[in-house]
Amino acid sequence: MDGHSELGLIAENFDPGIIGRMRDDEYESRSGSDNFEGASGDDQDAGDERRPRKKKYHRHTPSQIQELENFFKECPHPDEKQRLEMSRRLSLETKQVKFWFQNRRTQMKTQLERHENIILRQENDKLRAENGVMKDAMANPVCNSCGGPAIPGQISFEEHQLRIENARLKDELNRICTLANKFLGRPISSLASPISLPNSTSGLELGVGRNGIGSLSAGGSGLPMGLNLGDGVSSSSPMMPLIKSSTGILGNEMPYERSMYIDLAMAAMDELVKMAQADSPLWVKTSDGGTEILNHEEYRAFSCIGTKPSNFVTEGTRDTCMVIINSLALVETLMDANRWAEMFSCLVARASVIDMISSGMGGTRNGALQVMHAEHQVLSPLVPVRPLKFLRFCKQHQEGVWAVVDVSIDINQEGSNTNAFLNCRRFPSGCIVQDMPNNCSKVTWIEHSEYDENTVHHLFWQLLRSGMGFGAQRWLATLQRQCECLAFLISSTNSIEDHTGLGTNGKKSMLKLAQRMIDNFCAGVSASSVRKWDKLCVNNVSEDLRVMARKSVDDPGEPAGIVLSGSTSVWLPVSRHRLFDFLRDEQLRDQWDVLSKTHKMQLMLRIAKSQGGGNCVSLLRANVIDANENTMLMLQESWSDASGSLVVYAPVDPASMSAVMRGGDSAYVALLPSGFAILPGGPPGYGMVKTEGNGCDDGGCFLTVGFQILGSNYPAAKLDVQSINTVNTLVSHTIEKIKSALQVP
Repeated sequence: MDGHSELGLIAENFDPGIIGRMRDDEYESRSGSDNFEGASGDDQDAGDERRPRKKKYHRHTPSQIQELENFFKECPHPDEKQRLEMSRRLSLETKQVKFWFQNRRTQMKTQLERHENIILRQENDKLRAENGVMKDAMANPVCNSCGGPAIPGQISFEEHQLRIENARLKDELNRICTLANKFLGRPISSLASPISLPNSTSGLELGVGRNGIGSLSAGGSGLPMGLNLGDGVSSSSPMMPLIKSSTGILGNEMPYERSMYIDLAMAAMDELVKMAQADSPLWVKTSDGGTEILNHEEYRAFSCIGTKPSNFVTEGTRDTCMVIINSLALVETLMDANRWAEMFSCLVARASVIDMISSGMGGTRNGALQVMHAEHQVLSPLVPVRPLKFLRFCKQHQEGVWAVVDVSIDINQEGSNTNAFLNCRRFPSGCIVQDMPNNCSKVTWIEHSEYDENTVHHLFWQLLRSGMGFGAQRWLATLQRQCECLAFLISSTNSIEDHTGLGTNGKKSMLKLAQRMIDNFCAGVSASSVRKWDKLCVNNVSEDLRVMARKSVDDPGEPAGIVLSGSTSVWLPVSRHRLFDFLRDEQLRDQWDVLSKTHKMQLMLRIAKSQGGGNCVSLLRANVIDANENTMLMLQESWSDASGSLVVYAPVDPASMSAVMRGGDSAYVALLPSGFAILPGGPPGYGMVKTEGNGCDDGGCFLTVGFQILGSNYPAAKLDVQSINTVNTLVSHTIEKIKSALQVP
């Protein structure tokens, strides 16, 4: 047995029915059977031939037993140095300490096997009873209509129900075996082999692992634990206290399925740690020497991932960077669904925790395991949202070193078509975070998934395959930008050189309003389930233009009526930095914005979120010529990082904005955002592009244009074709104006 792998996860919540038996067995073996004075086994063989020496049993004191038990919970396999220290502290011989730990591990193994055998015996009795009922029904078929003997070929209603139930159970078992085969590297045996079937719901299953992952069996063939990465990362498993289902979604699952989640989480963590090794042959550098991509041949030899549908494409990337955040703060953000979605708002359309299997131990996130649902997005209507249901497992490997891993699971509550593949499945992905000086962290991020490429517009095939859509580089670029913004805002708040003229509350309220504007814009472009959109189809509208509508009723954050959304994506052979600077400059706004043709926009105030001013929230004011004309304000946010750029704006009411600037609640400011998302890259097969004054570019960029307008002031009104044509014209004319201003054909 290897290191901590056998008993690395001793759960705190035992099944109450087992505790009594375990304690009785424990106190029977703690004393006389644990340690004895005299020779070891080898010494006894060489003893006196005339008369074998009688063993002298030694009873440990209660305090010694308590000390040994406490240490056993932390480290079931002490090394020689630890045994010497313990023998000195407890006034015992080193071999007494060694034998006590050997006996204690054997005792734990016996208790676990006894408990499993009881559960499996009950399951076998149940199956035998069901089998007997089926045999009786088949031997004496009865007609449902008359009650007499059934005509040959007919079956009774009970038999029919039993066959349906039997087929469902077989399908459920095959699905679990397939899942185990994908991620554990070996199949789980069927019900005919009850010894290897995980069937317990007690905390023991979290304590010792199942199916070879931290198993007590020396012959287990699961992933090896105790891997040392050289920089403090180990794959030994922590203790995970079990929490019962709070939502009921997982409460009706078979016991072995909950155990499957635990096994799957530990196997995924083990794979993530191995894939994060700096010298791993699983990764190869891209041509530019930046992001690493997965070596699929090496990975197939490294892990069994099951069959892949013919239309599925694999993407795997790895990247590393330094971020201004400590490991504890980042782990807390990742394990909180709301904070995670807010941190990665342009990547995560929505997120929620379906069920909490373990909340961690000792008041930390160490050992936390939860089932989550999320929707990942690329800001383009030509790339569908990726809905995912997955496990998220967090583990502390040592002081200042944490790992968080995600892995897809298939929870089909309706039970229909359980063998069907979803449009995307996520293999072990996540990050390893290591604390560095100056409150910084070194983050290694791994993304590995398969998806149905037929659901994606061919323009974006190359972008997604390179990992720029959902890959590690985009996650890290977003994390780095958000952490730098937070650090900059904190330092500017404490600085006396704040030229915005806003108080702290006013700045926070304005930034919160801008964040809601960004979220609403992303939801309109990606068509996530955050908002209930109805897609509209009109003959004269291009297939690449997505037009949607929804009703807005009693929402203080937007005007009442029918909201129309129109968005599309095009590729432009220009540098994305040049395009970003052009769109965010209020002085050049009249070259593409229809409203700015008659009303020039002037900068009223700007809240910088980074050095250089590219990442900022601005408040623009229209230059009103007529004194009787109402003043129009425009809220705008812009940012740019290695993964892309964004410029989003929305007209705002001056009175409401004045209240926000004084620190008022921004939730009551009505917004209908519009704007632009810019992604680097080009269509399949397109190479380097020459641009004026910028030398070689990386193939141009994708521009996504999105508008939200009020189609009607009455939620119950019916939309006409004219409203849809208005959105279509607005989008197409804006793109043409941008091309004309940048002299793009």
